[in-house]
Amino acid sequence: MTRPVPLLLAALALAIPLSLLAGQVWLNPFAPHTANAFTILAELRAPRAALALVIGAGLGGAGAAMQGYLRNPLADPGLFGVAPTAAFGAVLSLALGLGALLPLASLLGAAIAMAALALIAGNASGQNSTTLFALAGLMLASLSGALTSLVISLAPNPFALSEIVTWLMGSLESRSWHDVLLAAPPTALGLILLSRAAPALDALTLGEETARSLGVNPTRLLWLVVLGTGLVVGAGVAAAGIIGFVGLVVPHILRPYTDQRPSSLLLPSALGGALLLLIADCLCRLLPLAGGELRIGIALSLLGAPFFLHLLLRLRSELA
Repeated sequence: MTRPVPLLLAALALAIPLSLLAGQVWLNPFAPHTANAFTILAELRAPRAALALVIGAGLGGAGAAMQGYLRNPLADPGLFGVAPTAAFGAVLSLALGLGALLPLASLLGAAIAMAALALIAGNASGQNSTTLFALAGLMLASLSGALTSLVISLAPNPFALSEIVTWLMGSLESRSWHDVLLAAPPTALGLILLSRAAPALDALTLGEETARSLGVNPTRLLWLVVLGTGLVVGAGVAAAGIIGFVGLVVPHILRPYTDQRPSSLLLPSALGGALLLLIADCLCRLLPLAGGELRIGIALSLLGAPFFLHLLLRLRSELA
């Protein structure tokens, strides 16, 4: 067990009860007979906290795996086409008045992105494979963004447009146990696949040729990373919309406290992602806004964009 894990578990043990009590209506644990306290706790805050843990853990683990595969600390699962393509599927279902099929449409969009990434980069080798993977992801992200904008511009009515825009902001508000049951199985399966890829990711840090000599199958590794990331991101988008930067920020913060191997970073990043999303959601509930609460997707983008800029500036200074 790596050093950050016990601290992250202790922080989660403190953050989970706080997230259940905090909100516009604070619950007093010493006054359990507060009106509607059980309903607020069991039907509103508990599923919301559980969903934050599930999505955060998935995005954190996927970010660590993606950075290990591309050997680039600036990599993020949201930057490589899966999230925008999943979002396009969801937006299309809303525009067509098929909101009940939104989770399925989102997962289908993620599956299409996974297949495209694997088909484009799957037959390449060496540095060409990771370069093609990155370029294919950026192409998918650009195309999906354009198609999403097209669907928004053709929205049949103001209600559908409002629903699409609100969903794209990313939010855990008004989520239920149904959403948790929707996101948890694909996320768990995705994290299992990524953990299976961890030994190969460790070998890959030594170089493509060395990894091959150690028995790593590049095609199998690519499919594990693509499928694992796609399941995690697709499930998160299906349940809560687009929530970015978790997979970038968390592994980068925790990496100095591990032995730098991708396999050592997966579990801490999953726990750190869960903690970050839980705390961020709690703060979004507490911030007073006239139009309701701050969307967590917006909050994390406001946090992540300056962090990303800081990393870029530091990288530039190191290369100078």
